[in-house]
Amino acid sequence: MQDTLTFHPSASPEAEPNPAFNVLIAYQDLETGKHAKRTYDYLQKNLGRECTLTNQMWKFDVLSIPKLREIASKDAITADIIVISSHGDELPPSVTRWIESWLMQGTSALALVALFEKVEESVGSPMATRAYLAEVARRGGLEFFAQPDEWPGRNRATQTFALQSDAP
Repeated sequence: MQDTLTFHPSASPEAEPNPAFNVLIAYQDLETGKHAKRTYDYLQKNLGRECTLTNQMWKFDVLSIPKLREIASKDAITADIIVISSHGDELPPSVTRWIESWLMQGTSALALVALFEKVEESVGSPMATRAYLAEVARRGGLEFFAQPDEWPGRNRATQTFALQSDAP
């Protein structure tokens, strides 16, 4: 099922005319960081008139440092959209500790977005990583989007490279 985030103008005069969305990006390496940044830039370009986007970026490596992981958890708690960009390999323990930390504390995020770089070439189990992140979204009451959504058993004729959503 493909979902599209849409923003409806509010009739309330107190409504913010240009709402701000805080996007937190956690990424595995330079390649996946660039993928996430391109996705962010796409959103900014296409939603720029309707809202203001800001972002923070956290590399997986720095999440192994407890103090930085704590700061990144606070960022995730206040984020509106959380993006996790990886090759689809099993997430490092420090990343899952970070995820479980902000999930346990509660986040105000609307959506969790999983970006996978070249899934077919990944080592490990990208399906397990995708399933874990979908479960995180479900537990946190977040919309879940995965890109690309190419998984065994899917009909190639109906696959798209749009953000795909699994209802939590």
